[in-house]
Amino acid sequence: MSKAITFSSLKKFNTIMGGLHLLQGLLMLGFALFIDRIADFRIPVLSYFLTFDETQMRLVTEPRHVFDMPFGIMVSLFLFLSALAHFIIVSPWGNRIYNRDLERGMNRFRWYEYALSSSLMIILIALLFGVYDIGALILIFVVNASMNLFGLDMEEINSYTKKVNWKPFVFGTIAGLAPWVVILMYAFGNSNPAEVPWFVYAIVGSYFVFFNLFPINMILQYKKIGKWENYLYGERGYIILSLVAKSVLAWLAFAGVMQP
Repeated sequence: MSKAITFSSLKKFNTIMGGLHLLQGLLMLGFALFIDRIADFRIPVLSYFLTFDETQMRLVTEPRHVFDMPFGIMVSLFLFLSALAHFIIVSPWGNRIYNRDLERGMNRFRWYEYALSSSLMIILIALLFGVYDIGALILIFVVNASMNLFGLDMEEINSYTKKVNWKPFVFGTIAGLAPWVVILMYAFGNSNPAEVPWFVYAIVGSYFVFFNLFPINMILQYKKIGKWENYLYGERGYIILSLVAKSVLAWLAFAGVMQP
């Protein structure tokens, strides 16, 4: 018979998960700083401006190099963000808020962390597919963050209602699909898919699977199906999904960068 999930057990679980995220983040940062192949793997970020071409006598779009994204360091960053969120949750101040929120069927820390970490993850994926425009990357980040903030709205609104209001879930789903439209356009419309490295497809496929598991976990919570009738069971599910998703993506990225 499985042990009951309690506030105390979730505090210990968050401590362990925070440690695992931190350990992986430190390893990835070490690889990014001290292994030449990873340290040298940088992706250009560009900005596009209209300039007047005197030869053609018309306005043309001119790309300008803004900076190079240090890919390995950025991968370690989303692991550090997750570790920080877990350690805030187990701190005396954060744990009081966390437990109070769990009693209401919500976790604000989760959604704020996801808004940052998953948005960083998806712009790194976009970069791998050639989305180099800083404007597009900013929009992808903000739209993906909005998807997660709709998740927070979903939990906050329904903590005061008896009948589940699915509008935030629907709006969040729409927002979450938008970055994928852009990524798939670049993957299959602007390049030869056969020339895209294997690890890029592995990362996208993994992320897309986990992208769908999170809303499934939420649906099971609000439908109160099986063990998900207990909100704490779904909360533990979110924690496990977060660790597995970030770990798989981080190490796939590392393995891909190390390819000749």
